[in-house]
Amino acid sequence: MSLLHYATMVQEKEVKMPGTITIRLTEKLRRDLEKVAKAEKTSRSDIIRDTLERYVALKRFQQLHKRVLPFAEAEGLITDEDIFKTVS
Repeated sequence: MSLLHYATMVQEKEVKMPGTITIRLTEKLRRDLEKVAKAEKTSRSDIIRDTLERYVALKRFQQLHKRVLPFAEAEGLITDEDIFKTVS
């Protein structure tokens, strides 16, 4: 399959994502999700997938931050400004 064909399939959402998760939503959250999906002209699945990707990335960052913080503090890197001074 060519890259162009694959890109076209992705745009047309013909590519099936592996795995399905069933979640329960409150009625209010379901309605709000529907409104956002309609306003953004996208699917509920795309919104939920994007939200989960961002959440997981944030949690990974927080875990990494927690692991490296003691090393940074030992080097006197406490604030963002300290880090910018070091790498600039």
